[in-house]
Amino acid sequence: MIRHRMPNHIHLILKEEVEGGISRMMQRTLDGFTRYSNIKYKKSGHIFEGPFKAVHVEDNNQLLYLSTYIHKNPKELLKWQKQWEQYPWSSHQDFIGNNRWGLLLSRDIILKQFKNSKEYAKFVKTSVAKETFDDKLLIDF
Repeated sequence: MIRHRMPNHIHLILKEEVEGGISRMMQRTLDGFTRYSNIKYKKSGHIFEGPFKAVHVEDNNQLLYLSTYIHKNPKELLKWQKQWEQYPWSSHQDFIGNNRWGLLLSRDIILKQFKNSKEYAKFVKTSVAKETFDDKLLIDF
């Protein structure tokens, strides 16, 4: 699932269907993007600082927390603090409205836990701050 793009990082929640599949997909995607950017901007070398970070989602509470954390992450950007729900590179609008990504964004695992998308939007909006969660729930260390 594509979830969110910040200026210097992205957040994804992905379901691995083949062992090692996420690592292979991330390597190919990040390598391809680096090659594309280097050609487009006539540069060479690395774009990303290091390897991607991955956290295994242990349970449903962690999954729901991560979804909320990612969708509220634009609040970290000064320009988007008060209008984080409209951040154009977040999938939040795709969860509460029309899914612009089609099959690339699988919303069901989250949305089926709520009566409707408005209930999910309310859940995200009223969720507690990340400081109240255990470190094991965090995607950023």
